[in-house]
Amino acid sequence: MMTITGLSAGYGAGNVLHSVDVTAPTGELTVVLGSNGAGKSTLFRAVSGVLRPSGGRVDFAGEDTTRSSTAALVRKGLAHCPEGRHLFPRMSVEKNLVLGAYTGRRHKDRVRTLLDRTYELFPVLKDKRTQSAGSLSGGQQQMAAIGRALMSDPRMLILDEPSMGLAPLITQQVFDAIVGINKEGIGVLLAEQNATSALRIASSGYVMAEGRIVLSGAAAVLAGDPAVQQAYLGV
Repeated sequence: MMTITGLSAGYGAGNVLHSVDVTAPTGELTVVLGSNGAGKSTLFRAVSGVLRPSGGRVDFAGEDTTRSSTAALVRKGLAHCPEGRHLFPRMSVEKNLVLGAYTGRRHKDRVRTLLDRTYELFPVLKDKRTQSAGSLSGGQQQMAAIGRALMSDPRMLILDEPSMGLAPLITQQVFDAIVGINKEGIGVLLAEQNATSALRIASSGYVMAEGRIVLSGAAAVLAGDPAVQQAYLGV
């Protein structure tokens, strides 16, 4: 589904990413681990059209999308749920969700179907659909952010640190929802510092440090790697 080859990107004159290679297979859940500042968010911005790469290539769904705009990528089936949620706090939950379907807004029946699916995945959002998004708890806001991304009807969902700042119980609910999304056939590319939970649900993974991939492999293999255990799993 997505192949990232030799990707470099950054801000101003300097690169944050240095020749990064990542493959996220069709319908699978792939995790990118790394501490703050490792380059995970920069990677996701570069592959989703928010940041223009300085080198390398991104292929999505069989096409070179290295220099595609964010809007074009959404139309191709790529959705990016960024770190920090970025909801419109004064708008209702439902209006925030419907904004995610902007590119397909003319197809009202499909938008309704996608909204119903989102409410089925996150029932609490249906209960609070008329409330302002800013009144939601942190976990509910994260669910709304994921739901908004799903409203674009993606083939692949990019999730940047969805568990950040959440209590353990809410984190588990969010990860359960991610598994459910993946089981629908939607590929997931997930950036996480919560390595224990992420490796438990992923099929394969990568470890980033200082803008480079330093380890990669099957999730179960990474979970048993002494370097990963020491750095991320507290073993």
